[in-house]
Amino acid sequence: MPSAAMAQANPQGSGPIVSALSWLQGTLLGNVATSVAVIAVAMVGFMMLTGRLNWRVGATVIIGCFILFGSAAIVSGIQSTAAVSG
Repeated sequence: MPSAAMAQANPQGSGPIVSALSWLQGTLLGNVATSVAVIAVAMVGFMMLTGRLNWRVGATVIIGCFILFGSAAIVSGIQSTAAVSG
């Protein structure tokens, strides 16, 4: 029975929600966001090297960028693990 629930990709009435989430994904992973993330990582790295920023705060920013841009791979890995387990 759980496989039937997983087979339904877009439930009825979810069109606006799916399109809003697709827009949000495009915004968060678009060219502007990538440029801002590259600049942020460069600035944080420079500030960490010069001693103006705590290493823990700098690592948090860098790890956050990795999670943001790697979210698709993380979710697909979780889904494949759940499919194998279930």
